[in-house]
Amino acid sequence: MSKGLIGKKLGMTRLFQSEGISVPVTVIEAGPARVAQLKTMERDGYEAVQLGYGQKRHPNKPELGHAKASLSVNGYRILKEFDVTKGAAPLVLGEQVTLEIFQTGEKISVTGTSKGRGYAGVMKRHGFHGGRATHGCLTPRGPGSIGCSSDPSRVFPGKRMSGHYGAARTTVKNLVVVDVRPEYGVILVRGAVPGPNGGLVYLRKN
Repeated sequence: MSKGLIGKKLGMTRLFQSEGISVPVTVIEAGPARVAQLKTMERDGYEAVQLGYGQKRHPNKPELGHAKASLSVNGYRILKEFDVTKGAAPLVLGEQVTLEIFQTGEKISVTGTSKGRGYAGVMKRHGFHGGRATHGCLTPRGPGSIGCSSDPSRVFPGKRMSGHYGAARTTVKNLVVVDVRPEYGVILVRGAVPGPNGGLVYLRKN
């Protein structure tokens, strides 16, 4: 059994539990994905499953040949490897993996690409508190001193400064699965996941 699945973030809403508590959840359309390739210890040196998700508009011949091995007519839009569960029933090429591999109450990790914020200053990018807003301060949102003058006469690498913010691969761990709804093809996880609505996400069992 695959330990992960490919999905698409649909948005956020909330659920009311039996105690009347409002729980914020993210709705993710997960799968179905098809087993495109199986990695074995004898041939590849490790065990994993490669899942194919979606259809590619204009696949080339190598992509069509790779997809044909898993009984797919068109090439896959996304190919992603996941670990397999030890001791579970072996997967076969062309088999579909659905969101039913996840159970309500278990914890998963969700990986996606965070929203791009463009060029941002240090207060927005790194959470600097900024300078004084009175008493003649001319740079209330500036970073302040970034290094000494004569010694060491340079700015150390890795100094937190303004720059491109967001649009980076981000993983949120230990998100609780609140509900799995196979009839709608969606899974509801507690809290927020990276990326915009419609963004691609990868779900993994912890």
